[in-house]
Amino acid sequence: MTGRIQLAINVDDLAESIGFYTKLFGAEPAKIRAGYANFEISDPPLKLILMEMPGQGGSLNHLGVEVADTDAVDAEQRRLAAAGLASIDERDTTCCYARQDKFWIEGTPNGEQWEIYTVLADSPAFNADGAEESAQCCVTAPDAPARDAAARCC
Repeated sequence: MTGRIQLAINVDDLAESIGFYTKLFGAEPAKIRAGYANFEISDPPLKLILMEMPGQGGSLNHLGVEVADTDAVDAEQRRLAAAGLASIDERDTTCCYARQDKFWIEGTPNGEQWEIYTVLADSPAFNADGAEESAQCCVTAPDAPARDAAARCC
């Protein structure tokens, strides 16, 4: 698989975390929005997502692999299906201030949330509902009983 790993973490204080990760990786954030920031680190290849969630700082939000385009998303979904892994498809969805084509991998051994995605375009809104104030959409497992897109948008 070609792409870069995405690590989305919950942080207590976005500004403090931006300062820390700017120093750690020697790079400025690629995007900053209300309660959200992302870094596109080239070395090591990493998409670091910071989601302001007071009281949950330091915990994992979700993991992902950002790939080049929708064809790569489709190829990975086919490859994983052939390996026996189920997925939940989300196409042309808005999440994390971006319009995306993606899928979530079901049945991870420890409940980790993994997505394979490509960014189609930037978005002024956090999710499809236009909400900018909450990163909560990313904290519900993709295979949770309430399978609505708002519960697993990122």
